[in-house]
Amino acid sequence: MTAFSATLRATFGALLLAGPAVAGLGSLAFPLLPAAAVAASPFVPGLADVPAMPGLEPVDAEPLVFDKPDGRIVQVVLSGMVPRGAVLAFYDQTLPQLGWSRAAEQRFVREGEGLRLDFVTGSGSSDRTTLRFTLTPR
Repeated sequence: MTAFSATLRATFGALLLAGPAVAGLGSLAFPLLPAAAVAASPFVPGLADVPAMPGLEPVDAEPLVFDKPDGRIVQVVLSGMVPRGAVLAFYDQTLPQLGWSRAAEQRFVREGEGLRLDFVTGSGSSDRTTLRFTLTPR
């Protein structure tokens, strides 16, 4: 990834997350997240249009990605010292701004793809939240 594309992605993420406040719809409901952390938020590896919540980092160096004729399958795990409730609130608020519709709890759909968010238990520390993203064709 070039420095330009990394800057572009960070800028897009900041604008996306700031959208409701700029449009006069109020501020974001993430009092635990400083504005600088949101602006620097990277995207989930392998899912270039899904932002990684600040405080969550990839567990593995590379995501598991399969390109199939009927769509792609991506699986990636992020982990960090953030509360589970804050993670759910972050994705419930940001994913619809990116065109994802909530299909069920921790399940989203968009343009022939489904995104599932699963919390992984037994990740070592009880304070650490580990989240698996699974993207599949619908």
